[in-house]
Amino acid sequence: MTMFARTERLLLRPGWTEDAPALAQAIADEAIVRNLASVPWPFALRDAEAFLAAPRDPVLPSFLIYERTAAEPQLVGACGLGRRPSGAVELGYWIARDQWNRGFATEAGHALLAIAEALALPRLEASYFIDNPASGRVLEKLGFAPTGLAAPRYSCARGDDAMARLCWKSLGEEEVKIAA
Repeated sequence: MTMFARTERLLLRPGWTEDAPALAQAIADEAIVRNLASVPWPFALRDAEAFLAAPRDPVLPSFLIYERTAAEPQLVGACGLGRRPSGAVELGYWIARDQWNRGFATEAGHALLAIAEALALPRLEASYFIDNPASGRVLEKLGFAPTGLAAPRYSCARGDDAMARLCWKSLGEEEVKIAA
C-alpha cells in the first residue's frame, strides 16, 4: 500500500531512488543525525540510496516531507511510523536544520496521527534523546504524554547509548484506567 498525505504547507510521500541526492544533502548535518537512533554519521549519498532501497513495512508509512511552494517542492525532512522489536508502533521524524522552528515537525506529526487513527492503531510510542528537548516539545504539541521513564537508547551516529525519554499517545477510544 502506498500512502501520501497533504497538509496546509506540506506533502508527505514515500521516498524514491531519485530523491537520494536531496535526502543526503538535507540530513547531512551532525546536529540532526546524532538525535536519530539508526542513522550513521557521517551520512553520505550511498546511505541515502540504501535507506530509500530498504524494504518497508507494507502497512506503516515512511515519508519524505516536502514543503509545497509556488516552485518545485523542497525536501525539508522525513517522518514515519515504525514497528519496534517489542511490536509497538513508534512515531519518528527529523527536519533539516535550515527548516527548524517553522512548525514542520508538528504539522507532519499531525498528519501521521491521522493516518495512525485511520489504520486503527490503538497507541503510539515515541522517544527523544534528553539532550534534544525541542523534540520533546514537538511530541508534547502532538499530545504525547511522558511515561515518566528514561532509558538508554543506541544512537548509531554517536556510536553509543544516550538517555532517551519515553512517551506514548492513546489513539481512538480512551484507555480504561483500572483503580488499584
